[in-house]
Amino acid sequence: MAIRSLLKLAESKFNFTSPRFPLPCSARTISSSSVPSHLERVGFIGLGNMGSRMANNLIKAGYNVAVHDINLSVIKMFSDKGISVKGSPMEVAEISDVVITMLPSPTHVLEVYTGSNGLLNGGNPVRPWLFIDSSTIDPQTTRKLSSAVSNSALIEHKDSWNTPVMLDAPVSGGVSAAETGTLTFMIGGLEEAYKAAEPLFSSMGKNTIYCGSSGTGSAAKICNNLAMAVSMLGVSEAFVLGQSLGIKAATLTKIFNSSSARCWSSDTYNPVPGVMGGVPSSRNYDGGFASALMAKDLNLASASAKEIGLNCPLTSEAKHIFTKLCDDGLGKKDFSCVFRNFYNGKDEL
Repeated sequence: MAIRSLLKLAESKFNFTSPRFPLPCSARTISSSSVPSHLERVGFIGLGNMGSRMANNLIKAGYNVAVHDINLSVIKMFSDKGISVKGSPMEVAEISDVVITMLPSPTHVLEVYTGSNGLLNGGNPVRPWLFIDSSTIDPQTTRKLSSAVSNSALIEHKDSWNTPVMLDAPVSGGVSAAETGTLTFMIGGLEEAYKAAEPLFSSMGKNTIYCGSSGTGSAAKICNNLAMAVSMLGVSEAFVLGQSLGIKAATLTKIFNSSSARCWSSDTYNPVPGVMGGVPSSRNYDGGFASALMAKDLNLASASAKEIGLNCPLTSEAKHIFTKLCDDGLGKKDFSCVFRNFYNGKDEL
């Protein structure tokens, strides 16, 4: 059942401000005395563009955070601000009530959980009562890990929890939402664990959507990214056709956004350089969501569809296009670069 007891914590607070990973002025500041005792000590593994900002918001909210990443320069930024850093996932788990992972691929997640210095401690009892994976991975891997977690033992029982549990909680919103603490979490796993962990999610995001049993959060995320990829391709293709027929992209954007073609790829994340400020297309497609990650997510969607015998032709075509971008050396560019680098679209002058 959900744990509702709140115990007053020490008066110590954390203030993490880094030139590279600044804390957003809009992040919610929560008194340390309001942090639930069952969530007090949080381990965070994976400090990339998304994870570093999510960890920052937890620190800002008053959680006692310990971090780990293989990127030593990022680790140094955290340690220089007085944040506890650990040399392995196992060391993080040894001092944490809850561990959150934000990693690039299923392979990385499996290594962090089940590797020789992994979170699950080689099958020995573990200290965290809750593991939350916010990586984008396939539902099959999520369910495998959830089973491994639930088959582990706790070093000591945590209130009503007799065994550790895992939630899959991938996110949507991108780097900007991670920085401002307005992410959307798609959550699968035991509903009681989700309810107990709600304060954590509200410290990093604006929306939490409970999807169902283990793996459903992961399934929701790959479906979301599939739709996002296809809509970006459709919008880019339409813009290029329009340019070829003599219509400016800015004009088409106004039409799309006031009619039935309106979507996130047109009104929020426009792929045409010169049409919209503050998006990757306005900065040579740097930052944002890498094409390599989109190709990876489309591979996950394709594999999941194949496993259940579902024909998904748009998934296959989208996977082919974003894989080609990666083969052409554009894997680190934002996925909206497909407008310029696959369709040969023109900048808006």
